[in-house]
Amino acid sequence: MSLNGKGTWIWKIKDCEKGNPEEIAKVASEAGMTHVLIKIADGAYPYNTKPDTKEDLILPVVKALKSIGISAWGWHYVYGEYPVNEANIAISQLKKLDLDGYVIDAEWEYKEPGKKNAAETYMKMLRKSLPNIPIALSSYRFPTYHPQLPWKTFLEYCDINMPQVYWEKAHNPEAQLTRTVHEFQSLTPNRPVIPTGPTYRAGSWIPTEEDTLEFLKTSKKLNLSAANFFSWDECRPAYGDLWNTISNFDWNNANNKPDISELLISALNSGNPDKVLELYSNNAVHITYERTIQGLENIRKWYETFLKRQFNNCEFTLTGQTGTGSSRHVSWTCKKNGNVVVNGTDTIGLLTQKIAYHYTYFTRSL
Repeated sequence: MSLNGKGTWIWKIKDCEKGNPEEIAKVASEAGMTHVLIKIADGAYPYNTKPDTKEDLILPVVKALKSIGISAWGWHYVYGEYPVNEANIAISQLKKLDLDGYVIDAEWEYKEPGKKNAAETYMKMLRKSLPNIPIALSSYRFPTYHPQLPWKTFLEYCDINMPQVYWEKAHNPEAQLTRTVHEFQSLTPNRPVIPTGPTYRAGSWIPTEEDTLEFLKTSKKLNLSAANFFSWDECRPAYGDLWNTISNFDWNNANNKPDISELLISALNSGNPDKVLELYSNNAVHITYERTIQGLENIRKWYETFLKRQFNNCEFTLTGQTGTGSSRHVSWTCKKNGNVVVNGTDTIGLLTQKIAYHYTYFTRSL
């Protein structure tokens, strides 16, 4: 499941609409939220339970959200001291709570020496038990500042990258988000970026309404599929102006013109190579790991094989896109009979709104 639109994190359910599941769902819907991320575990222990009875508070909220079409994801702060125990509680919670996805919140503890092995153990257990659950990593906004964190180990098993773009002590979300996206595009593996912005106080600093709007507009400008905010329980009770700014932002109508990545997926689903070629410039270059070709006729021959022989009657789905101006990074899947048979990652260069450079990389799942 890919995420599209506005989302918010919930830290403590009891501090959101007094913990009322129906009211939480109602307020989320009124704010135009497409997804809500709820804390389900801290380390090796479940979270958001009643302190006296240990009764779970999460499942009623999940059911209320999903009943009105809002995706419910779980997030988990991990330490890496007991990775097996942390993986076990994550697996248990995800299966019990019928969540749509899972977010790993890994921060300074995972910068300590030896934590790469812990990350490997933890991620392998997750993927073995939860092969079809989308998993995201939420950590620092600038990986160059935090090279000790085992980025590659985490991201190899993740579907989405959810950096915490917290511009504390500043008011420049556009610059910081743009840098975040560019830094992660240079990492391998490159995962679709869905950023999280701040809606909390840090000392005397608070993000402004203008900051919040700029963050949302920049997310759209960079062709990100979604954007999140941390957190509901800190924002809505104390900073209603920020909540209202998010609520009033119409994500779907902020930019009605289809992006080149959307046009490409649509053309692939037509099964018609001529439709695909309409998106290319006359002297376009197309590259795969096997070869480099140039010109429309050579590209046509490749798509004839790709669409008519290799992946005929397949359904292509755009799972992520980043970039603006003349550059795009696109991730996609191809399904046949409901099963994912291909995972793809493309880099596209544009010239006068046409594809002039296209690198395609895909791996078969079956």
